[in-house]
Amino acid sequence: MTDSEARRPTSTPTPPPEAMEIASGYAFPGAALDLGALLWDGRCLPDAQIRIPLGMLNRHGLVAGATGTGKTKTLQLIAEQLSAQGVPVFLADVKGDVSGISAPGEENEKVRTRASEVRQEWRPTGCPCEFYALGGMGHGIPVRATVTSFGPVLLAKVLRLNQTQEQSLGLIFHYADQKGLELVDLKDLRAVVGFLTSDEGKSELKDIGGLSTATAGVILRSLTAFEAQGMNPFFGEPEFDTNELLRVAADGRGTVSVLELPVVQDKPQLFSTFLMWLLADLFHDLPEVGDVDKPKLVFFFDEAHLLFSDASRAFLESITQTVRLIRSKGVGIFFVTQTPKDVPADVLAQLGNRVQHALRAFTPDDQKALKATVKTFPDSPYDLEEVLTALGTGEAVVTVLSEKGAPTPVAATRLRAPESLMGPVDPAVLDRTVEQSPLYARYAAAVDRESAYEKLRAAEAGAGGQTAGQPAGQAVEPSRDSRKVEEDPSVVQQVVSSGVFKSLARSLGTQIGREITRSVFGTARRRR
Repeated sequence: MTDSEARRPTSTPTPPPEAMEIASGYAFPGAALDLGALLWDGRCLPDAQIRIPLGMLNRHGLVAGATGTGKTKTLQLIAEQLSAQGVPVFLADVKGDVSGISAPGEENEKVRTRASEVRQEWRPTGCPCEFYALGGMGHGIPVRATVTSFGPVLLAKVLRLNQTQEQSLGLIFHYADQKGLELVDLKDLRAVVGFLTSDEGKSELKDIGGLSTATAGVILRSLTAFEAQGMNPFFGEPEFDTNELLRVAADGRGTVSVLELPVVQDKPQLFSTFLMWLLADLFHDLPEVGDVDKPKLVFFFDEAHLLFSDASRAFLESITQTVRLIRSKGVGIFFVTQTPKDVPADVLAQLGNRVQHALRAFTPDDQKALKATVKTFPDSPYDLEEVLTALGTGEAVVTVLSEKGAPTPVAATRLRAPESLMGPVDPAVLDRTVEQSPLYARYAAAVDRESAYEKLRAAEAGAGGQTAGQPAGQAVEPSRDSRKVEEDPSVVQQVVSSGVFKSLARSLGTQIGREITRSVFGTARRRR
């Protein structure tokens, strides 16, 4: 039999018993996503369809494989089917090639051939999309977080602090939370650190462990270096409401939220940690829903190895707990990376759905990674070491959770072709889409309101005995809504005794007016 004859569905012989047994493990009666057709003994068997039950997508997953093996197209394939089933999707576009999911695909000979091989009724279809950009850097609606909301654990990773410094940063956040000092941007945090290490303020932390001058100096230097890299735009207001990621279009399809990251792809610590903030914020806010017919959101975490590299123990424990618990809130997470060994064992154990693209074994380290990957799969009639190195682009080894929660048989699979555009859309089209979004007006312009920095400067001015005839700008950098500070010779005593901060909490009123609660990651949300 020629190769071309073997590719024709009509000429495919009856599959052998082993292949039939594998295929039976994917014959789900309920709603499911279609991944492709079974590969067996070098042939594609279009009658043996490989699928993922829709209700199991909140059991998390892993898409792995060497560069150039088709991981991005797999994300696109899964995302567009989720959207069609009414499930919102979040995608991180690190390389700038995912924006095409918003536009119908272009038919060509490769697409026609693939569709024929896997018995796919291919129709060019784009998905409803919103495009975002961290701090507005790039093509997208600006995504910002306040420093208060971002929290000490995530910020410590961005600043590359060690465990002792991270604990000290947590102490600073705890103090600011207690005193009602909201840290909106980086200058607020710098002002609070400066106050707590000053003669007037260092006694404030004495009862809860203190803050050494050396550690404070490291934190301040890290903040300065961070700002020097142009990171200020990521922190501030209006803060992004992560509930925007749960939107459904008017036609019932789930909105695909694409975070455009090409402009910051050289800052992996930043964008990977920001992705975790989005996820932690959702975890903090969403109610428990238990097992549901379909997820409320599926979150694809691209370049996942960047999240785990150089992570502190507290950070890794927080990731593990978030992944373990967010399933009951209806959110599924897919980590995307090169090999399973990039993901810590405690997290990997919770990823029930696996799509493993080809791996290379050119070096001893590659061979070691290949053997470790094979060990993470259930027993299989395939020689997985051989199969994983022989897979072509757009092919993968798959195992998922059945509707009963049991792992399905391992299936080498030729994947379907995405129906949306496999490549980026024109930047001008992307910009028009962003500016026409109803969310653009809400988040486009940054707002700098009165917060910890302005309040502490006001307290300093009062402590310095500012007179009514002295221009306020010489002592205080005023914000838009700051009020005139009354002259009071006892302000220094008030600061030292925390009375001034009680007053600040009262004056913040509707802004905070209460202590902030924090989640497992130390992220914060104002109580609603």
